[in-house]
Amino acid sequence: MDREIKYEDKPWLGNYEAYVKENLNYEEICLPRFLDRSVEKFPDKTALIFQGCKITYKQAGDMVDRFAACLIDFGIQKGDSVAILLPNVIPCVICYFAILKIGGIAVMNNPLYSDRELEHQFNDSGSKALITLDLLGNRMIDLRAKTRIKQIIYTSIGDYLPFPKNLLFPFVGKKKKLAAGVKNAQDVYKWKDMIKKYPPVILDIELNFDDTAMFQYTGGTTGVSKGVMLTHANLSKQVQQLAGWFPAFKSGEEIMLGALPFFHVFGLSTAMNFAVYMGWGNVLVPKPQPDPLIEAISKYKPTFAPLVPTMYIGLINHPDIKNADLSSIKGCFSGSAPLPLEVIKEFETKTGSTIVEGYGLTETTPVTHINPFNKEKRKIGSIGLPVSDTLCRIVSIEDGKTDLPVGEPGELLVKGPQVMKGYWNKPEDTAETITSDRWLHTGDIATMDKDGFFYIVDRKKDLIISGGYNVYPRDVDEVFFEHPKVQEACSVGVPHPSRGEAVKVFVVLKEGEKAESEELMEYCRGKLAKYKWPVEIEFRSDLPKTNVGKILRKDLRAEELAKRK
Repeated sequence: MDREIKYEDKPWLGNYEAYVKENLNYEEICLPRFLDRSVEKFPDKTALIFQGCKITYKQAGDMVDRFAACLIDFGIQKGDSVAILLPNVIPCVICYFAILKIGGIAVMNNPLYSDRELEHQFNDSGSKALITLDLLGNRMIDLRAKTRIKQIIYTSIGDYLPFPKNLLFPFVGKKKKLAAGVKNAQDVYKWKDMIKKYPPVILDIELNFDDTAMFQYTGGTTGVSKGVMLTHANLSKQVQQLAGWFPAFKSGEEIMLGALPFFHVFGLSTAMNFAVYMGWGNVLVPKPQPDPLIEAISKYKPTFAPLVPTMYIGLINHPDIKNADLSSIKGCFSGSAPLPLEVIKEFETKTGSTIVEGYGLTETTPVTHINPFNKEKRKIGSIGLPVSDTLCRIVSIEDGKTDLPVGEPGELLVKGPQVMKGYWNKPEDTAETITSDRWLHTGDIATMDKDGFFYIVDRKKDLIISGGYNVYPRDVDEVFFEHPKVQEACSVGVPHPSRGEAVKVFVVLKEGEKAESEELMEYCRGKLAKYKWPVEIEFRSDLPKTNVGKILRKDLRAEELAKRK
């Protein structure tokens, strides 16, 4: 029966909710204009909430136009790159939309990255200015000399706090390591001074739907990290696809839980851009640990919550969950890793919400699949159905072309308006990933059932997803290879109770050398973001290899998984 169904039959359409359309009639409007529209429709509605400080859409629009004027005065022109190195704070949203509004290219960067990782991304993107946090200010001033960045603008957690927190912050901020002094240096400016200095500018810059709007980097260090070019069309059509999938959530009527990091494309599209498009309030949570999440949900009553599995797990296991009121949440979207059935049941019982799992890649803005927003129709454990205007196939791993019978595992290929333009300055990598007729190779092994639901079976790529963050094993391997005592190193993902996966490194020392795990752990701490740090190091005399000497990472991972069964 299954084998009679073909991918071109689009069997998933039969399981769409009645309101979901196969094809959408897209508005050819770029994100900054969607913000302008929300400002026009909902001027006095709260757009952003941070630690109790509330910014209306009118205020947000004014700040975007002021910062746009600042960037223009700095000499930023259409097509220039500007780096953002911020957690989920108010200036992160404002500067992102200002960059796009003047035709610049926004370059999102992870504040947890090491200088080595940031240096590569700043230089690869050609970023000309940087917006960051005072806590990172001195590091970035020192790093600037190795990049093409001229101006640095820094904000502080204390810049947007309500009374009386705003009065207390100068006294307690540094003590609690929530603020830091920034040394005097040329072309270094305070965020609030810039917003105050420049009047809002009226712009007449034409934005093309096919123009690159941002670079979103896939990984960490040189040789691995690639800048994904996402166009204005990618970003705009993605939020319209999300709106088409969740029409029960009305424009101007909901509150978003902005807990997913905006510097990651999942949070950027599903939490930040989607909220602006819909004219919703957005509760910003810069450090999405269980305590601040419970506080934000209890206090500000968000109704829509895109989260990753570690956040759901952290919430339901928190001792205060019994007394917390999370009943405002109506809809949840989960991605990045499978969500255990027990977690879904417990969270839905506690909140009364419906969780739907989905799937995507940095290269697809990111969402390509979502389960139906219907407890009766969704399939737990599945990544769901292709969203509107998205085609999918499962092809042979051997040739990457031959369609496989339904039910058989192979590489998942996707095609749709959310697929990236390509990798920045990497035409060969682009050609390997996207076919001439725009099918994107995901690198993930998947199956499709007869109803059109897709399941991820394994990763063709060796990506480790730790706490919702992508960890590329080669990032970690490279750091270990640099250690003078290390001959070989190979990183794999191993199961972790709270993060989903964590990094384990297998190390072969050079002949005659001795080392302890802690020595190597200490070595990598200054060179890798914290979530990439290994939780375990195992020393071996040799590592399994192919006939041509390539380390068999998959064999090591299989060995580890077998041990843990």
